[in-house]
Amino acid sequence: MSGVIVQMNENTWRIEDGGVRFFLLTGSEKALLIDSGMMVHDARNIAEEQTNLPIILLNTHADMDHTGSNAQFASFYLHPAEEAVYRRGGGAGEIIPVVEGDTIDLGGRVLEIIHLPGHTPGSIAVLDRDHRVLISGDPIQRNGRIFMFGLHRDMHAYIESLHKLEGRISEFDEIWPSHADIPVTTDTIRLLADGAEAILAGNVQGVAEEMHGHRITAYDLGFCTILGEG
Repeated sequence: MSGVIVQMNENTWRIEDGGVRFFLLTGSEKALLIDSGMMVHDARNIAEEQTNLPIILLNTHADMDHTGSNAQFASFYLHPAEEAVYRRGGGAGEIIPVVEGDTIDLGGRVLEIIHLPGHTPGSIAVLDRDHRVLISGDPIQRNGRIFMFGLHRDMHAYIESLHKLEGRISEFDEIWPSHADIPVTTDTIRLLADGAEAILAGNVQGVAEEMHGHRITAYDLGFCTILGEG
């Protein structure tokens, strides 16, 4: 077993797994894992050390650094737009679809699903209303590198998702991303939207790089880097 466990509040933990993190949230009736790690393959065991409640799993999206322990679960929540990528990567298990506006009640703790296409078609965030926290997955980062290259990335959709979040900014006080700094402030949403729009307008100088066999362009926005098409 590996992973550094950090308690965020009385009923929430984050597990730092190398360059990615995942979360455990508990209510009065059940517990929810948000993502299942990358290097660890025992996220259920890690969760069971923190709670005796029944544990369910939700994936923010299907990138492999978020699904490392999915095999421990017979079923899990995932946006249906992620299924093709998940299955293509060899992912097994029953997908329980979740879409914009769905809620998951852990018992006195209701979580809302917000669909944020762009980074991937089915990327989702989880709004924890009671704690006024947005668990954002990959689309929101500070001092990180947001992947926006490859066939299933869509910068236009990403910008629309950021503007949608801006319209709900009064509902949360801080953001917990899957990578880089945590927590981050809500003004990060506007900074990312402005930066992504400037990239599309050709107003940000990019630097050519290679990653995972792809020729990409790294756009340094000062507070975060967006990795786009080469």
